[in-house]
Amino acid sequence: MAVDGFLLERVSVVRGEASVLREVSAHFPGGRCSTVRGASGSGKTTLLRLFNRLIDPTVGRVLLDDVPLTELDVLVLRRRVGLVAQAPVVLTDAVLDEVRVGRPDLSERRVTELLARVGLGEKFVTRPTSGLSGGEAQRLCLARSLAVEPQVLLLDEPTSALDGPSAAVIATLVRDHVSEGGTVVLASHDQALVGSVADRVFEINRGRVTADRGGGDIDHPSSR
Repeated sequence: MAVDGFLLERVSVVRGEASVLREVSAHFPGGRCSTVRGASGSGKTTLLRLFNRLIDPTVGRVLLDDVPLTELDVLVLRRRVGLVAQAPVVLTDAVLDEVRVGRPDLSERRVTELLARVGLGEKFVTRPTSGLSGGEAQRLCLARSLAVEPQVLLLDEPTSALDGPSAAVIATLVRDHVSEGGTVVLASHDQALVGSVADRVFEINRGRVTADRGGGDIDHPSSR
């Protein structure tokens, strides 16, 4: 039976002598918003980075729509699965060029539309990337990811540097992406955001997935 979304099979990630993730077996369903919660250092960011192969498991494997990630071209995967990090990395000197990084043919009108989706007004189209606040830079990177029309959005603390109205824009974007058939995996401490967008909530504690709201999507190795 085909499984849509991400499937982790006994995944462990070890760095030096530390186990960041330990024998995680879980299903993050396609077409839904799954949220990952946990203390700083619990493994949330590591989990997101597994999903677009910025890192690979030390043990176990990760599948997307029943296909092991290692069988997919990594560049194609990263266009299909867009990661927006908590600490944004801006690649160009101008906002317009930044949104066009993966789509050089994108019209200025479309760039403006994408910026509006992430809560950045029309004036940002002509701005340099220098001088942007952390929250503005993170939203710009989100617009850059949206430009290539990813199937999956991986969002790492997307509202951590935002005020209430700006955070509400991100919540709307997440809901819209899911309603259009996309998938979102979100790492967040923002309880209001989690409560408004999450279909499933996973808890990570010391590298283990310990709870899930929604049921039926965690397979604990100890229960086999």
